[in-house]
Amino acid sequence: MLNVIVSRLKQGHRTMVYPSGPAPELPDRFRGRPSIDPEKCLTGCRLCSDVCPGKAIVVADMVRIDMGRCLFCTECSTACPQQAISFTNEYRLAARNRQDLIVVPGKQEALPAARLDDRLLGMFGKSLKLRQVSAAGCNACEADTNVLGTIGWDLSRFGIQFVASPRHADGVLITGPVSRNMRLGLEKTFLAVPEPKIVIAVGACAIAGGPYADHAEVENGADNIVRVNLYVPGCPPHPLTILDGLLRLLNRI
Repeated sequence: MLNVIVSRLKQGHRTMVYPSGPAPELPDRFRGRPSIDPEKCLTGCRLCSDVCPGKAIVVADMVRIDMGRCLFCTECSTACPQQAISFTNEYRLAARNRQDLIVVPGKQEALPAARLDDRLLGMFGKSLKLRQVSAAGCNACEADTNVLGTIGWDLSRFGIQFVASPRHADGVLITGPVSRNMRLGLEKTFLAVPEPKIVIAVGACAIAGGPYADHAEVENGADNIVRVNLYVPGCPPHPLTILDGLLRLLNRI
């Protein structure tokens, strides 16, 4: 027992200082907010949209990338001969409105508002309990969400915790494209959460169906079932992106 205590003392404090201090260093392979250079983007070229597996790119009067559908696979930047599309290190991607996830050329947009209204913020600002629903997810978004409960991230220090019963929850965090088999389960879970409640969609699948969009067996994300209060894009989103979205939703950063 004494050896265990000594070992713990030697380990010291392992929880990151963020958001009081700098954000943790992101890996070299991290792919954040996409950027479109309007000077390099050729008129009439559709190579990026043709190779996009998530159908996230629309070419009309200009190129638009829907981060809610984007799989961050970089196939578009690889296919572009002018290298007009690149992926930045910007991890702050979450938004309250679906429209705020659209990226257009050359526009360095300010961070979209993610804060709850005053009434909900007064109720959930210091204590938010969430019931997680994996609606046919591949476990990638679930794994990155689980990371937030480890000692390095310690989500509970912000008063945010996952609970086993929807009746003890203030909201639902949804991952996966919502298969037809999971639709009833999601609806029952949502109805079991007392009012007022919030819904958070994590990952491209939960936002718009991801790579399974328009398949006959999926509902193309949570939006078609329940009203979503926060969208966290990514495939899967980095834990830092999820944490940033939750903290901005609660006006903690």
